[in-house]
Amino acid sequence: MFLEVKKPLVSVAWLQHNLENKNQIVLDCTIAKVTDKTKDKTEQKQIKNARFFDLKQVFSEKSATFPNTVLSPEQFQEKAQELGINKNSFIVCYDNLGIYSSPRVWWMFQLMGFTNCAVLDGGFPEWISKKYPVENPHNKKYTKGNFKVNYQPQKIKYTKDVLNALENNEILIADARSKGRFYGTEPEPREDLKSGHIPNSVNLPFTEVLKEGKLKSEEALKELFTDYKTKKEIIFTCGSGITASILALSAAMAGIKNTAVYDGSWTEWGSTKNLPIHV
Repeated sequence: MFLEVKKPLVSVAWLQHNLENKNQIVLDCTIAKVTDKTKDKTEQKQIKNARFFDLKQVFSEKSATFPNTVLSPEQFQEKAQELGINKNSFIVCYDNLGIYSSPRVWWMFQLMGFTNCAVLDGGFPEWISKKYPVENPHNKKYTKGNFKVNYQPQKIKYTKDVLNALENNEILIADARSKGRFYGTEPEPREDLKSGHIPNSVNLPFTEVLKEGKLKSEEALKELFTDYKTKKEIIFTCGSGITASILALSAAMAGIKNTAVYDGSWTEWGSTKNLPIHV
């Protein structure tokens, strides 16, 4: 039986039950938080049969000016094929912080037109809390997959798009950063980056959609996004596009589909000359 996504979020119990399914691919999408200055040298474990999705070194454009810049569709397709991903794969994304970087990978697959993809609710901490099988990481070579991109450009926004949206009341810009960073009362984790926020944007810290490392219930998310449903489009932004993707996932769980992520986010906006900033 080939698995197909019904919702963009699956439980650890569901994954454990379907772990040996022939079209299932589990991706370890772990990255370190930009605010985390610790260097943990202990050996990490991973979910059994997981494949490491190297968000920083493989699936981001390393020559780009700003961090976490999405690959071109052609590059993404090639790298996904190298991971053994096929057109009929069912992908589950997880990370070791619960829900942090895995929604970014989920969103990237949406951008590339691949919807048979979900995020593991609670991620690795939830998995190990249930004593489900883990293993040491490995560097396997996979049989090249036949994954194909069907690029969806409406799901990504650039600085010019956001600038054009500032005075458009039908478009909402929602910032996933903390209130302190949004209002400029606490410094940015990246040095030499201005404080404040994009004019006419609203603050929805990504922590507001989470509870104990998992997404809040569908009912709670629908209530949280009630005022967003009337908008023609919602653009999510954050520091560098990672936590904005958590809001995109949450909106999808609330039944909102007309969303996009500002790829450069505040790192680009706050370091680009002559752009308006509110504090």
